[in-house]
Amino acid sequence: MILRKYVKTDFAELTELFYDTVHAVNAKDYTRKQLDAWATGKVNLEAWNKSFQAHHTVVAEMDGKIVGFGDMDVTGYLDRLYVHKDYQHRGVATAICDALEQNNKATELTTHASITARPFFEKRGYTVVREQQVERRGELLTNFVMRKERGK
Repeated sequence: MILRKYVKTDFAELTELFYDTVHAVNAKDYTRKQLDAWATGKVNLEAWNKSFQAHHTVVAEMDGKIVGFGDMDVTGYLDRLYVHKDYQHRGVATAICDALEQNNKATELTTHASITARPFFEKRGYTVVREQQVERRGELLTNFVMRKERGK
């Protein structure tokens, strides 16, 4: 696996990976309507690109293709973490998170984890601060505000 910094030419492929991952991996925890509201297949490419460039964004490649990505802002907020459905449970998310966390100097790390991702983050030492309902295109999605203090 190769980890590298995001480049602008990645963003279209990352948005496709995002859509495919949400609809395949998260399908066990969310309804079809919720998945469609979460990942419509139409993202604001310019906004995502700006966000990726403003954050520390890591892209993972295996077998010559992008298999995952994640990004964290300077405050320690892990915004996105997605791994291709065919590369689950192969250490991709762990490697991306390790790189993001090691690069960040914040004393506390936070994320809004999906039902699907919650166990992964708990294994990394994150704890649930609260459960919340987030509205996306008229659908409510459950996720968890999670926090990890440095050194834990």
